[in-house]
This record gives sequence, C-alpha cells and structure tokens, in this order.
Amino acid sequence: MKRYLITGCAGFIGSNFVYYMLKKYDDILLVNLDKLTYAGNLENLKGVEGDPRHVFVQGDICDKELVTSLFEQHDFDYVINFAAESHVDRSITNHEIFVETNVMGTVNLLQRAKEAWYDAEAKTWKEGKKYLQVSTDEVYGALGAEGYFMETTPINPHSPYSSSKASADHFVKAFHDTYGMPINITRCSNNYGP
Repeated sequence: MKRYLITGCAGFIGSNFVYYMLKKYDDILLVNLDKLTYAGNLENLKGVEGDPRHVFVQGDICDKELVTSLFEQHDFDYVINFAAESHVDRSITNHEIFVETNVMGTVNLLQRAKEAWYDAEAKTWKEGKKYLQVSTDEVYGALGAEGYFMETTPINPHSPYSSSKASADHFVKAFHDTYGMPINITRCSNNYGP
C-alpha cells in the first residue's frame, strides 16, 4: 500500500486531487493535513467521508511535532504539498504569513521527510520515496499581451506571494541538490472547474 501525506487537501486543487486518487487507486492511504484557513473548506471533502483510505488531520504544516508524528505513524511514501497562503492581494497586506506558511512550512515538510527517508550514515534514500511541491507559474513573473512560460523561463517573482512560492521552490531544489532528495516541482497556471 502506498501512503501519501497530502497538505492543503481541503482547498480547491488539493480536494480534487484526493477525489482523483481515490477513484484511480484502491490500495492507497491519503493522510490529508489542512489548517482550514480561508482557502480550506471541509465541504470539499464531503464525498470521501468514511472512506478508510482517507484520513483528515486538521493542523499546520509548520508544526514540527505534528508532522513528525504523522511520519512516524504512517511511514509515508510521498509528500504532496498543496498547502499555501495564496493570492497576490492578500500577500501585499500581510506578507509575513506567506513567509511562514509557504517558506517555513515547506522547509518543515522537507526536513521531516529527510529525517524519515534519509540514512545519513549510508548517504542513501529509502526506495520509492518522493516529495512533490505544487507551485505556481507566478514565480516566473508577468507576461505581456503574448507569449508563454516554459520550464526554462527564469524565476522572476514580483509580489510577496510569488516570492514566497519561488523561495519554497528553491528550498525544494536545494534539498535535491544538497542531499539528493527525490523531488518534483510543478508550476501550473490558474485552475478552475465546476
């Protein structure tokens, strides 16, 4: 059985991912950690209540003890970090919370995963482990009337929100480059749906 720690699961993108995974796979466990701020809504997860493959935990990705205990209890194979403070306008009026959640929360998740998955003495990672950072195309900056971003587009954030997401991405990459942590970073554009 594959075990996932999914953060920000009560938000729009995270909750849709939960439904997708539960529909596609039978032999998985999704432990969903969400602080339930303005962006999280348990109504988004109403359809998976009672599913034994889904465990909801209300909590903060910055909480070292909580995240450590979840790793100890569930021996995760994957961490998928959807959790984030978002929206440019909100970041302009209260940028500290963006640094706390988006940067420090990401670093906490990375460190807890490293402690659980990395054998420092042997300098090896456990097989089948991976950290996925769900980022945003806003780390690339702004486009004019035409054009598009590519993976090779330089990082050029212009707001506290995009700067905090770019910083988190750089920490994820640093854990890969420094320790060899198996990671992926996704940078989607605006998401919408019913």
